[in-house]
Amino acid sequence: MPQSLLIQRRGDRVVATLSRPEVRNAIDQETIDRLHELCDELEHDPRTLILIGADGVFASGADIAQLRERRAADARRGINTRAFQRVHRLPMPVIAAIDGSALGGGAELAYAADIRIGTPRLRIGNPETGLGIIAAAGATWRLPEIVGEARAAEMLLTGRILDAETALAWGLVSSLYEPDDLLAAAHALADRIAGNDPLATRHTKTALHAPRAAHPELELELQAQLFESPEKHKRMTAFLERKRR
Repeated sequence: MPQSLLIQRRGDRVVATLSRPEVRNAIDQETIDRLHELCDELEHDPRTLILIGADGVFASGADIAQLRERRAADARRGINTRAFQRVHRLPMPVIAAIDGSALGGGAELAYAADIRIGTPRLRIGNPETGLGIIAAAGATWRLPEIVGEARAAEMLLTGRILDAETALAWGLVSSLYEPDDLLAAAHALADRIAGNDPLATRHTKTALHAPRAAHPELELELQAQLFESPEKHKRMTAFLERKRR
């Protein structure tokens, strides 16, 4: 049976490919189940995660056939929400490499990433209100943090779908690449992350995700831990030795 989420593992990263081409990679219950399994793995063995879609599409949204049959109890379970929260909270960075459509739940999965890159044919947004529901898997609180409250309100209240240039201008993605170069660009980001101290990277992500009220005390405690680490001493010694040459 075809897998809805294809996993490739390397020593310092995992590539997860959304793969339901017959429905443009719509996110169904099986995809959510596989995301939970992947999060279990990466919570215990932290590595950078690259999320990408197969066949020129990131994810066209949630599976509408399944969504239509869900009722109030299903909404309260937060089926997509809980999975996307786990993705967002993974210890190491998450990179969303977005080609083609990232709509509805697909967009919300992308919003859960730390870094988003795309292609010139990217289309991203939340048309949920046109289907009689709201974007309840992260868009209403993550999107304002990414693009600002005014732009998030316009997107969510009108259902506007952004093209690639607008998404780039609004800061929803940080860079655009040609489709054939997208995965390589994601790996290049992962390579740069891999060159840094993993604990410093994890602590930086913790600080980035913390509520404003936690600052600056949180950074001071995280920095205190790093100041005692052998890796800090080794890397700074190597830096000073390179300067002397």
